[in-house]
Amino acid sequence: QVQLRESGGGLVQAGGSLRLSCTASGSIFSIDRMAWYRQSPGKQRELVADINKGGQTRYVEAVKGRFTISRSDAGKTTNLQMNNLKPEDTAVYYCNTWPALPAWGPGTQVTVSS
Repeated sequence: QVQLRESGGGLVQAGGSLRLSCTASGSIFSIDRMAWYRQSPGKQRELVADINKGGQTRYVEAVKGRFTISRSDAGKTTNLQMNNLKPEDTAVYYCNTWPALPAWGPGTQVTVSS
């Protein structure tokens, strides 16, 4: 079983930056791909970026060139560096595996003001 906890959200002005961190514990040895997702009010949760053990990354088109996903601590920590934030990036951000496990962490709120 894997437990996930996100941190690092906050309120920032458009054009600003935030760094999100995700700590995974439990049976993480079998995890190949870790991911960040987000959910805005009234919208479905969407995949933002993911990264595999080999460091290969994928990004949704809307964040390419602005967000960078990385892994460290033998896969226990997955970070999301978010630069040049836009109001449309406002959402609750979650980390999970890809494909996602059924259990989700509490998420961390990111609010970008215009």
